[in-house]
Amino acid sequence: MISTFHFTGYGMYLPPRIETAEDLSPKLNRSVDWIRSRAGVYERRVSSIDVDEMAAIAVKQAIGKKNKPDLIINASGVPKQVIPDTSIFIQKQLGYSGIPSFSVHATCLSFLVALNIASNFIKSKQYCRIVIVSSDRGTCGRNFNEPESAALLGDAAAAVYIEPIASNSGLLSYSMETYPEGAKFTEVRGGGTNRHPQNPMTQNSDNLFSMDGPRIFKMALEKVYSKINQDLKQNNISKKDLKLLIPHQASAKGVSAYSKIGGFKKNQVMNIVSSTGNCVSASIPLALVMAYNNKIISKNDLIYFIGTGAGLSIASALLRL
Repeated sequence: MISTFHFTGYGMYLPPRIETAEDLSPKLNRSVDWIRSRAGVYERRVSSIDVDEMAAIAVKQAIGKKNKPDLIINASGVPKQVIPDTSIFIQKQLGYSGIPSFSVHATCLSFLVALNIASNFIKSKQYCRIVIVSSDRGTCGRNFNEPESAALLGDAAAAVYIEPIASNSGLLSYSMETYPEGAKFTEVRGGGTNRHPQNPMTQNSDNLFSMDGPRIFKMALEKVYSKINQDLKQNNISKKDLKLLIPHQASAKGVSAYSKIGGFKKNQVMNIVSSTGNCVSASIPLALVMAYNNKIISKNDLIYFIGTGAGLSIASALLRL
């Protein structure tokens, strides 16, 4: 076991505004049936507030009446702005000051990477009340000239509050692999030194999300299922031992593949993509919080997280609640 901790608080924010496939159809110049069949997203949320405010709402839910955290980790895909770090704005929204905070950026895998970092902090006893929050406004970066990716994205925030515990709860295993040959498959080229504002080559589309879905799916298919089998073998467990598999909600096709191709029972796979869309980094923790709120998972359950992120990276984590 890497460390002994448990989630003592869960929080989420789903914006009240719902955008349906019918609403999105004229923006994409595609039919409602096309959106539903290609993306598998029937509706997504669109936020009118920014990522720091969204995050603060989720964090406040997770903290409840507990003591304030001694560390805040923002595990999100796209920042509020390049500088300063988004975690600063989140702490300001929470009304705190002086709490160490930083961001972990691994696109859609940010939550899993942050969970591993928090686990090691708990193990070292450097921090004992850690908040991890993922907050993304995927709809801000949609390129309507790329309808297949634009049809996927949604907005959400989710947070967990982590504390040490003397039990068998905690992170049992974690691993990550990165394959840079997939670097061009998912991009936002602007916002950094590559396509900066003073570069004459920079275009507005450089600041929008671009994705080659079929190439990502093909590459992920080759890597993900061998990783699952490797994780199960290394932890000496079988698929039936898992209460729930929580994947990144990349697309309906991607999520359903865990049961259709991966051999998991349909009710073992947490699938929320049809009602939320792909919420970037918030997808995995949002699915976790919704599973908890709906009493799908409970104490001592074995949970397996897995997902892909731009890069292409793959990460997984095995957790005992």
